[in-house]
Amino acid sequence: MEKHIFLTHGCVGAEDRESLLGQKGSVLWMTGLSGSGKSTIAQELECALHKSGRLSYVLDGDNVRHGLCSDLGFGDADRSENIRRIAELSKLFADAGLITITAFISPFRKDRDFVRKMVPPGRFVEIFLDVPLEICESRDPKGLYKKARKGEIADFTGISSPYEKPENPEISICTGKEDLHSSVKKIMDYLRERQII
Repeated sequence: MEKHIFLTHGCVGAEDRESLLGQKGSVLWMTGLSGSGKSTIAQELECALHKSGRLSYVLDGDNVRHGLCSDLGFGDADRSENIRRIAELSKLFADAGLITITAFISPFRKDRDFVRKMVPPGRFVEIFLDVPLEICESRDPKGLYKKARKGEIADFTGISSPYEKPENPEISICTGKEDLHSSVKKIMDYLRERQII
């Protein structure tokens, strides 16, 4: 970092914003293969939080690739840079007191661990959508697996690029066995138990 760049601090801190909002700024990091249900659960969770009077925001992989990360590809280095940018944004949102819900494949453990280290302890919740490749591929909501199998998409996670499962996620959900309602309830219960909401 340049020696002439300094962090500035305002008169309103994270605790002040959290007190105003009645919640703890946090990052709910959903990870899993394409088709595991990340976006669906993220959107439904945002609705549940909103109904309970909580302020949250969803950062979705495809949406972010249209703007903030539109200059990145899908090779290993670009995937890591994509997560680094989202980590910085998530950290800022959490500092603002928001409950930030992310929906990213984020295939590499080191990248997810990087995000965890950026957020204050207890404020990073790794949510692993533990869904077998066969189920995700049978869903194939965007037709991406079919294209990847034909060789039309390079570096596709689960087919031609690896996915490293979380070792100790705070929450594991198998959308092949748990429905949408119970999946969202599981997360909401966790947030209440940890007094995030």
